Amino acid sequence: KYIEVLFLSLNYFHFITFAFLLNLNPLQVYLLGYDIGSSSVKAALINTATGQMVSKAQHPKVEMEMLAQQPDWAEQAPEDWWESVCVVTKKILADTKVNPLEIKGIGISYQMHGLVLVDKNQEVLRPSIIWCDSRAVEIGNKAFQNIGEEKCLEHFLNSPGNFTASKLKWVQENEPEIYAKIDKFFLPGDYIAMKLTGEVTTTISGLSEGILWDFKENKPASLLLEHYGISENLLPDLVDTFQIQGKVTAEAVAATGLAIGTPIGYRAGDQPNNALSLGAINPGEVAATGGTSGVIYGVIDQPVFDRQSRINPFGHVNHEPNQTRLGLLLCINGAGSQYAWVKKQIAETGRTYVEMEKMLETIPIGADGLRIIPFGNGAERVLGNQSVGSHIINLQFNRHQKAHIYRAALEGIAFSFVYGFEILKELGLNPKAIKVGNDNLFQSPVFAKTIANLIGCEIEMIATTGAVGAAKGSGFGVGIYHDLKEAIKSNEVIERYLPDADKHFYKTAYEIWKRDLEEILVKSDLESK
Repeated sequence: KYIEVLFLSLNYFHFITFAFLLNLNPLQVYLLGYDIGSSSVKAALINTATGQMVSKAQHPKVEMEMLAQQPDWAEQAPEDWWESVCVVTKKILADTKVNPLEIKGIGISYQMHGLVLVDKNQEVLRPSIIWCDSRAVEIGNKAFQNIGEEKCLEHFLNSPGNFTASKLKWVQENEPEIYAKIDKFFLPGDYIAMKLTGEVTTTISGLSEGILWDFKENKPASLLLEHYGISENLLPDLVDTFQIQGKVTAEAVAATGLAIGTPIGYRAGDQPNNALSLGAINPGEVAATGGTSGVIYGVIDQPVFDRQSRINPFGHVNHEPNQTRLGLLLCINGAGSQYAWVKKQIAETGRTYVEMEKMLETIPIGADGLRIIPFGNGAERVLGNQSVGSHIINLQFNRHQKAHIYRAALEGIAFSFVYGFEILKELGLNPKAIKVGNDNLFQSPVFAKTIANLIGCEIEMIATTGAVGAAKGSGFGVGIYHDLKEAIKSNEVIERYLPDADKHFYKTAYEIWKRDLEEILVKSDLESK
C-alpha cells in the first residue's frame, strides 16, 4: 500500500512538473512588417516557425489625407505616416498579446519616389512631395536634355524625370529658405526607419528610384547632383537592403510599444518589395498587380534602358555592384480605375464584381466586337506620356448589353498589360511565369486567363501582402533566414492560370484592339503637332 501511494505521489509530482513546464510558454520568434502607402499604413506579424501571418492591422480605415495646393501637386505629412505606424503596432501587440521581445526583426516597404526633408534635429521641414506629384516634370526633362540623353541613360538607366532628385531641385528653386535648413533628404521608408532608430540612412535600391544612383560608376549620382547644384552631403549614409540597419530606440519604444534594441533588417520601395513578397527575385521572374493602376515588374541581370522612357529600371532588392539585379517597372494608370468607373456608372446599384464576372463570362472572347481603350486616367508613360483618354469602339445598340461592356472593359485592361509586356520583351525579359497577389483585377479568371493566353505563360496567384513580404525580408536581414529563397519558401500558390491550347480568339481580339490603339496614338500625335 505504501509503495502504491509513493508511486501515485511520484506520478502526481511528474504531472505537476510537466504541466508547469508546459505553462512556461517559451519565447516564439516573430517578424514585423510595415507597408507605408499613400492611402494607409498596413502592418503584419508573422511567425518564423510557420512563415504564416498571425496578425495584421491597418490605419487609417479611410484614405489618408493628401494635400494638393495646386493642380498636379500631391503632398502628405510624414508625421501622419509615423502616427499610423504607432497605431498599427500597438494594435497588433494588443490583439496578439505577443511579447515585444519575441519580435526579432522589422521590415519596411514604402511608397516610392517621395521626398522627405529634415533638419539637424531630425525635424520635418515641409510636407513630403509624394510619388503622384508632377511639379518637377519640366525640371527633369530639361536636365535630361542638358546633361545629354545618352549620358543619362548610360549612367542612371533613366531620365531624371519627375523623380526624387528633380523634386529636391524644385524645392531649391522655389523654397530657398527651406532648402537652406536641410540636413538630409530621403524617402518615406527612410523616414520611418529614422523614427524607429534615430539613424538617417538609405539604400542603393532607394537611391536608384530617385535617379540618385549611378549604375556605371556604382556610386551615388554625383553627375546629376552636380548638375542640380545639390551637395552630396545632403544624402544619408548607405546601408544594405538586407542587414541590421539600426535598432529601436527608447523614444520609439514609448511611441510604439516595441522592445528596445529590436533591429530593422530590411527596407525597400513598394514595387520591389511586392516582387519580393511574390517571390520574383531571380532574372526572368515577373510580378504584377492590378489595382487602381496596373504594374508589371520584371527582374533582369543586365543594365538596360528604354529610350522612350516607357519602362523604368531600378535597383531590385538584391541588386549589388557585383551582382546586377534590376527591376523593370511598367505602370498603367488606366487599369482598375476604369473597371471601378464601369461598376459605378453602368452597373446596377449594389452590383458586385463577383456578379459582374458571372455576367461577362457568358459573353464570348472579344465581346462580340465591342472594344474599350482604358487609358482614361491621365497621361500614360507606356504610351510615351500621351493622354489619349478612354474610347468605346463599335458599340451596337441592338447587339451589346451591359455584360458586353463589362467584358470589353476587362479585356481592354488585360490587353494594355499585354501591350506593356511586348515592350518588356523588347528589353530582353522573357518570363516563364507571372506571379500575382490574390487581390483586385487578378481575382477575375477572365482577366487572368486573357493575359496568360496572350503572353503564353502561366500566372501563379500567391497568398501574401506587401507587409508580409517586408517582414520576411527582415528575417533574412537579421540572419534568421539563410537566404531569400528560405525567407519566401512558405509562399502558397492558391491558383494557377495556364494558357489554352487554342489561343486564336484571344489573339484576334487583341490584334483588333491594338490596331485601334495605334490609330488613336497616330491621331493624338498629329493633333499635338
